[in-house]
Amino acid sequence: MSDPIRVLLVDDHALLRAGFRTILDTQPDITVVGEASSGAEAVAQASALRPDVITMDVQMPDMDGIEATRRIVADPAVAAAIAIVTTFDRDDYLYQALDAGASGFLLKNAGAEDLIAAVRALAAGDGMLAPEVTRRVLARFAAAPAPARTAVPIDSGATPKITLIEPLTDREAEVLTLLADARSNAEIARALYIGEATVKTHVSRILQKLGARDRVQAVVLAHRMGLA
Repeated sequence: MSDPIRVLLVDDHALLRAGFRTILDTQPDITVVGEASSGAEAVAQASALRPDVITMDVQMPDMDGIEATRRIVADPAVAAAIAIVTTFDRDDYLYQALDAGASGFLLKNAGAEDLIAAVRALAAGDGMLAPEVTRRVLARFAAAPAPARTAVPIDSGATPKITLIEPLTDREAEVLTLLADARSNAEIARALYIGEATVKTHVSRILQKLGARDRVQAVVLAHRMGLA
């Protein structure tokens, strides 16, 4: 058996952290290794505990979740995928979270199954957006694609050309287009008449060439490139 997914819970409400811990610790493949009640504490705990996944609140004392996410992602010693979890269904939080390097976005009214699925998806290297916000994210970039590197803030207005580590092959471009259409690996495999293992290989190469952390960041870039 593989090691369980190590999760750090970040929220300034102890009751919510307790609820998340209860949900996640019931899963045999997930273990909660720590909790933090502020952004600054989250940064410190991420460095000390090296979790695989972090659930991050937005509004917290001393440092908000967006800034904490930005600092954690910037630490090369920490490889955790971060899911922003908030009660605020606001576009600005969503775009700031993606710009900071978050790999997922969930609302606090999501069900227990959604939380568990998000943790597993992020641990597997897949991004996860709540269904109710996915359409808005895709619509934003489809309506106004602006070529940019991932390091350029989404709302900065800067539009330098994308510089790939290597050019995408025709097949990789097809896979990226389907990723940008929110297709799963299984759906991509069926659409292109290839195996899921082959899709996973293509996705890994695409992320490497784009310099993207995960599928969510790759989707953002695909829309900026006008591929969807």
